[in-house]
Amino acid sequence: MKQVCLETMLTGLLILVAVNGSARNTVGINTNNDAPIKTITFADYKSEAPGVFHKITVSDLPAPYATKSADNSPKVIPRPANAWPKALPGFQVSLYADGLDNPRLIRTAPNGDFFLADSSSGKIRVFRGIDSRGAAEHMEVFAAHLKQPFGIAFYPPSPNPQWLYVGNTGSVVRFPYQNGDLKARGSQQKIADLPGGGLLQGGGHWTRDIAFSSDGKKMYVSVGSASNDDDTDHNPAELHRADILEFNPDGSGMRVYAWGIRNPVGIAIHPRTGELWASVNERDDIGDNLPPDYITPVQPGGFYGWPWFYTGGHPDPRHPGKHPELKDHVIVPDVLLQPHNASLQMMFYEGGQFPREYRGDIFAAEHGSWNKAVRTGYELIRVLLDPQGHATGVYEDFLTGFVTADGQVWGRPVGVTAARDGSLLVSDDGSRSIWRVSYAGNK
Repeated sequence: MKQVCLETMLTGLLILVAVNGSARNTVGINTNNDAPIKTITFADYKSEAPGVFHKITVSDLPAPYATKSADNSPKVIPRPANAWPKALPGFQVSLYADGLDNPRLIRTAPNGDFFLADSSSGKIRVFRGIDSRGAAEHMEVFAAHLKQPFGIAFYPPSPNPQWLYVGNTGSVVRFPYQNGDLKARGSQQKIADLPGGGLLQGGGHWTRDIAFSSDGKKMYVSVGSASNDDDTDHNPAELHRADILEFNPDGSGMRVYAWGIRNPVGIAIHPRTGELWASVNERDDIGDNLPPDYITPVQPGGFYGWPWFYTGGHPDPRHPGKHPELKDHVIVPDVLLQPHNASLQMMFYEGGQFPREYRGDIFAAEHGSWNKAVRTGYELIRVLLDPQGHATGVYEDFLTGFVTADGQVWGRPVGVTAARDGSLLVSDDGSRSIWRVSYAGNK
């Protein structure tokens, strides 16, 4: 067990759809100040559609093993001729880039260029410009010969960064960088070693995201677990995994910032509050609707339950009686998502192109389920925050259509970033593409 973490923790709907879950009115939450949103709880791809709102609460959770565990992994097919991502009226979707290897996390540089981790090829690509068709004007390989790169961050967090940091699966490296660089101007420098490796299915997690505190004094790195639900007591394979780690920007001073977070794939700093937020994959194999994935602000020293508890103090049935002293200390995440959604990169929308009610909200890519009998996820969602930047618990299906009517998968969203003009770019490792979502309706 991670004793240092324990010591730190102890001290210190517009559209309404009939689905498996019940509908509810969420009073006081709305998108246009006209009426409360009607929300639904558990859903699947058949009911996901742009403009459908969801809210899952702790009281909605079923008992463990209420349904059998499913193995329903997608076999990705080529995009059918009539298939295209779906958005609400007023939004337009264009193909920004395609023919990529393994497009994963994507981030916008201060000068407006887009940096993409093309992970399986070990490359960081950079895209520049948006032409009249909504496609990229120019693409270069910024750096190559990396080890499963994923996280990308610019340092210092200012209009004129001096470094580009990359999260490999087993290390953080950085390249000297100045605005406008299309090629790395120097060789990589290793900043820190990380626990590395993992599989996409079966528990092990290889992605490592990076974020810097607003003042630039701390670097945060997300590290997923090596297993689905192994007991971490005396298990060296899980050392410094299922954690968010904190470093100084030079890689020194490592400590565990928060723990018990099974796979915090995407992390981001709230641009106004300075809070660190995470987009998290929870565990599998205890039923279709357990436990929820989640998006939440992360408390320093906070414990989020894995592997012994989930969604607050719910004990994992595979670890009966373990660590009762922790039960009342498990933090309940702020936004519960569909179980097995595989929530990946997240970002805060501060652009000016979308209607006013979108500003300040979160967009997050949902890669899609394998451990649910009827597929869920395979979409981009919008998480509603209040004017103070706090979660309402409500999220909306925003960009869907990556699953055919008969359940075949052709697209899997991974990353999302905002362009300087306020449009969104969404990376999709199913169709090996990047999609652009723009708004042309009335604001």
